[in-house]
Amino acid sequence: MEKGKLKVYNTLTRKKELFVPINKDYVGMYVCGPTVYGNPHLGHARPAVTFDVVFRYLKHLGYKVRYVRNITDVGHLENEEAGTGEDKIAKKARLEQLEPMEVVQSYTLKYHEAYQLLNTLPPSIEPCATGHIPEQIEWVEKILESGFAYESNGSVYLDVLAYAEKHKYGGLSGRVLADLLETTRELEGQEEKRNKPDFAIWKKAPEEHIMKWNSPWGLGMPGWHLECSVMSTKYLGEQFDIHGGGMDLLFPHHESEIVQSVCYCGHETVRYWMHNNMITINGQKMGKSLNNFITLDELFAGDHELLESSYSPMTIRFLILGAHYRSTIDFSNKGLKDAEKGHKKIMNALKLLNQMEHPGNAEAKNQEEDTLINQICDLCYEHINDDFNTAKVIADLFELTSKINAFHNKQLSLDAISTATFSKLKQHFNDFVTDILGLKDEGANTDNGLTDGLMELILKIRSEARQKKDWGTSDLIRDELKALKVLVKDGKDGTSWSIE
Repeated sequence: MEKGKLKVYNTLTRKKELFVPINKDYVGMYVCGPTVYGNPHLGHARPAVTFDVVFRYLKHLGYKVRYVRNITDVGHLENEEAGTGEDKIAKKARLEQLEPMEVVQSYTLKYHEAYQLLNTLPPSIEPCATGHIPEQIEWVEKILESGFAYESNGSVYLDVLAYAEKHKYGGLSGRVLADLLETTRELEGQEEKRNKPDFAIWKKAPEEHIMKWNSPWGLGMPGWHLECSVMSTKYLGEQFDIHGGGMDLLFPHHESEIVQSVCYCGHETVRYWMHNNMITINGQKMGKSLNNFITLDELFAGDHELLESSYSPMTIRFLILGAHYRSTIDFSNKGLKDAEKGHKKIMNALKLLNQMEHPGNAEAKNQEEDTLINQICDLCYEHINDDFNTAKVIADLFELTSKINAFHNKQLSLDAISTATFSKLKQHFNDFVTDILGLKDEGANTDNGLTDGLMELILKIRSEARQKKDWGTSDLIRDELKALKVLVKDGKDGTSWSIE
């Protein structure tokens, strides 16, 4: 596929821009990963799947991609906006009477297991905050030397007003500094700060705090915002292509990243900022902080009061891909059931297509059909190049699925299209379903052909009933299978089956 046609919506400029990497043929991408103090939930699945598709498609285009996704294992405090409260991992460790690193290890493994089930590719590098303490201290020292930060009672804060005197503030989030200064809301624990918008880049640790490190300012820990600036530039350089994350991170996290990166590097480090929207429940963001989340384990097992049944990992992935990444997805059982049905349809079409053999005619016998299939295949690329519009790609795949089913059911002859068009259809369908969207047939590796074998046996019994003119048994088998969403079709070349 030709490079140079991909357009990406850049949150910083608020418009779609042609994607041009800083270094030809190489792409650096950083995505904010999880804070590992609880089980992964449906909200975590969205950025994981969204940026997996970005990673997959960039690789499909032939780019060499370095994908960095961090693990936050220290510094993420309870009150994100104020930068106050207890460290989330330390609190979990205290409540469960564990070492903080036990909590980190346990939940990191759970995230890895869940992401693997969702068929997301592992990142190229997965750094953690605690593994980069010296680098973060060095950043704090340099920002202090530049005059953009101050030390207060063992903590170090970035002086946002001093920054705003020389650099633009709020370009990413749209926040206006004057509005932030005028707010009357008093946030607990901000007495050390000169101004309310200031944020900690190093935080003094309480005496009882376990996760603390020696620094020039005493025992403490790095600020949550700082870790991403430090690790992204360490592994991708002081200028890199894509920084991704959920829209909930836009402020204060990503805005603060820009500020501290400019203070340290002297310039902004990110060319394209990308943000996926939220998964909501009754219009509210799904999240651990709001206690309104459904864990992925609960979804896979159907073990939650809001769930009507269990849903497979590929159903979750299909649900997420069925909407544009910048639009919200409101949780519903109907949406999940539709996703389950859609996934099965496409996977069944993929199986049928890969079993087909073209008769070999170089010229199409139905030029209209031949042209139409070529156009739909081209639309798949047109839509993925339009800011990764997976919703429209899936709509295109459904159109191709209808054509594949028509070929299978003999409603449309394969010689209607040329050999070249058939090859294009097969290549594009396989590329988009498996390579780019990352969908797979979950039953393919688990039943060892049991489903196909059972269906072959059932259809053989039905065929024998038809030969004996036992129409009652024949119709009963067909109707019972239909109730299970399995369609049986009788044709001149025999009986076939497919999943609705």
